[in-house]
Amino acid sequence: MEDLRHIVDNRVLLVALVACTIAQCLKVVVELARHQKLNLRVLVETGGMPSAHSALVAALATGIGQTVGWDSIEFALATIFAIIVMYDAAGVRQAAGKQARILNQIVDEIFQDDLQFNEARLKELLGHTPVQVIVGCILGIAIAFVAVPSSYS
Repeated sequence: MEDLRHIVDNRVLLVALVACTIAQCLKVVVELARHQKLNLRVLVETGGMPSAHSALVAALATGIGQTVGWDSIEFALATIFAIIVMYDAAGVRQAAGKQARILNQIVDEIFQDDLQFNEARLKELLGHTPVQVIVGCILGIAIAFVAVPSSYS
């Protein structure tokens, strides 16, 4: 039980999770502004503006830098982890989404004559554009600077 209390008291972890949650909630606002309708599904979907993954890892790395030190091994590890996550979000997952879109189009064209096709459509919005990743990163850094007191001098 003591370990659970330590986890709940971990300010850097909580700030990272809050940054992720704020980014995910902002997707609802962005969707509302773009399409003039409320789409709560974006709260649990991947992709979209801003990148919640980027906000999470950027807040985590920034919080670690503030509390343990910018020259620490922990900050270096968190930063490398953040770069990999953001690269993956904008690179690999974005490419997989484009491939899914093309495959769905091919299936639609092949089976347009109402032939039976049992497979569900592939999810197309998997990754992020570079702008979505950058905005998520900036959001995460800003939230960490506001919410995590710097204890490293």
